Order: sequence, then C-alpha cells, then structure tokens
Amino acid sequence: MLDESLLDDPEALARADRRALLRGAAEAGARVRTAVRHAAEAGIPDLKPDGRPRAVLIAGPGLAATGVAELLGTLGGPSCPVTRLTPSGVAPAAGALRWELPGWAGPVDLLLVATPDGTEPGLELLIDQAYRRGCTVAAVAPAGSPLTEAVAGAHGLFVPMASAPYEHDEPLAASAPGVLWALLTPLLSLLDRTGLVSAPPESLQKVADRLDHVAERCGPAIAAYSNPAKTLAAELAEALPVIWTEGASAGPAGRRFTAALAELAGRPALTAELPEALASHSVLLAGALAAGADPDDFFRDRVEEAQALHARVVLLRDRPIGGISAAPAARELALSHDTAISELEPEEGDELETLAELIAVTDFAAVYLALASGA
Repeated sequence: MLDESLLDDPEALARADRRALLRGAAEAGARVRTAVRHAAEAGIPDLKPDGRPRAVLIAGPGLAATGVAELLGTLGGPSCPVTRLTPSGVAPAAGALRWELPGWAGPVDLLLVATPDGTEPGLELLIDQAYRRGCTVAAVAPAGSPLTEAVAGAHGLFVPMASAPYEHDEPLAASAPGVLWALLTPLLSLLDRTGLVSAPPESLQKVADRLDHVAERCGPAIAAYSNPAKTLAAELAEALPVIWTEGASAGPAGRRFTAALAELAGRPALTAELPEALASHSVLLAGALAAGADPDDFFRDRVEEAQALHARVVLLRDRPIGGISAAPAARELALSHDTAISELEPEEGDELETLAELIAVTDFAAVYLALASGA
C-alpha cells in the first residue's frame, strides 16, 4: 500500500530515503557538470581521432551498462553499430562475471567500459583481451578502482566516475538516478569527438539545465497536485504499469523506467513501443487486468479485501516522426477497456534534452513510489 501522505511530507520522505535516492535525482544536473569536467581533465576535448570506429562495444555490469548502451545506440542512430557485450557467470557478483569480445573485434573497433563498481576481474580480462586484439579502450569507473590500472596497462583512456561522498558507504543501485549520468556523460563527450553522436559541451550544459529544471518541478518540497512525478507515483500505487512509448528517445526512457520500478520500488511493469504496443498489449487490457474486468468491483469490501491489481497505461511521448502519431489510437484502446492512462511529454528541446527530461521525471516517480511504499 502506498502512503500518499508521505508524498507531501518532505521531512518524512528524507527519513525514509535511506539510500539517498531523492538526493541523487535532485543532483543529476550537477552530476552531468562534474562528469563533463572529469572528461575535460582526462583530455577528451583535445582528442583528434583518425576516423570513426567500425563498431562500438560496451561492457559493464547489469542495468547500468545496459542503459548506457541503449542510449548511446539510440543517439548514434544507424551511423555506427553499438553492441552491449552480455556477461556470463554464475552470479551477478563482481567476481563471477566474465565478458568476451566477438571474434570479429579488432583494431578498427572501440571498447567502452562503464561500471559503477570497478572491481570486476572479468572486465580487467576483457580490457587485456581488447589490447591484444588492437581495440581502442576507454572506461568510466570510480577513481582508484582496480580497473584504473587495467586501462593504463592497455594504453586506454580512463575517466573517473562522478560520484558523491554519500555514495561510498554502500553499493550503488544500477538504476540509481545519479549512476546513469555519471557513466553516460563522459562517453557522450568521447563519441562526440569521434563524430558518432552530437554532444558538444554546450549541449551537455543544456542537459544539465534541463535536469535542474525537472528537479525544481519534481522535488520533495513541491506538492503532489503540481508535481508530475508525485502524481505519477500515486497513480501507479495499486496498478500494473503498462508503459507505452512513442518517439526514438522515449523508447529507452520507457525501458529505463521499467528497470527502475523493478530495482528501486520492487514493482513489475511492462513496456512496448507504439504502434506495435496496440497489438501486443490489446489482449492484456481486455483480460483480468482491465479495470472493467470485475463487474462486482463496485460492491467489493475495500477494507476487508485486498484491492485487485489493474493495468494503468503510462504513455511516454517524444515528438513523433513526420507528425504521425499513434497516441490517439492508444488512448482509445485504453479507455475502451476502462483502463486509466497517464501521459508524459517533454518540453521543446533537442534530442538529448527531451530524453533527459523523460528520464528525470520517471526517475523521480520511481523513487517516490519506492519511498511511499516502503521499498
């Protein structure tokens, strides 16, 4: 059960936030600026690449590396394939994971390593393998971690991960709001130098400003009725989130929201992109999860009986290509099955800015849902 009174009590939210998740969400803009500074100190703005890599390979543990790979792939478009190297192993622990380069990887390819841990022996072995194959290596990881020496031994580029002192006390959640930007920002700067993405310093400054703007709108001191993140958290309190996305940037944001709900709030969610979502989820909305599925629900004893779980559509939209939108059909499908729908659409801006806004608002929503439900 969600304690909605907690959402409008900043002091109670602070007491419940033992993992400093709200602080991490509020500091996302500052994290981007710190990461840009670290990238500059590492010499990224001075790099003069000989040309674009044939392929970009990304390795790292869990959801952190998955999110970085997906976002870089989306922003890079078809100009260069971005592939995440999936680890193998018997457990998600740092010492149990192993990564392997594909057989075709060689001197014209770029290996990016992104980890909020930096103690994974498997990543050190991967870096050594890449060095022997002639791949260029770049990594973002905590300063002073064992990975630092491995990158130096491979004559690669190492950028210290932008972190806060309070994050050093316990392992970071891969979906924690600050982790994504700390890992992603230096790699955006690097790929901007190679011409694979457009992320010059002024664009990253706009991203930081947009993240600050979201923090002002969605912070714990802002009442729920005018706070889009608190409103969304309350709407999802007793629902199964069915996240539909429209637009190139909205897809990765929706999948990250799904991951954050699971890891931070312990809540399952489904996600799909429009217009395919209309076919793949139509039977789901017509089944037992639809709000209108139980005709006796009006007479149910809401004190003695557990509330039934119903789907709620969350529509994340970026600007549709060519002005063609499946959103009207999505609304019609949801409402025809008595399924409530929430919508988020970013303010005008470039692709990086709108992506940052969607991620930031849904990050805040996942954190509020986690805190108010006692996760």
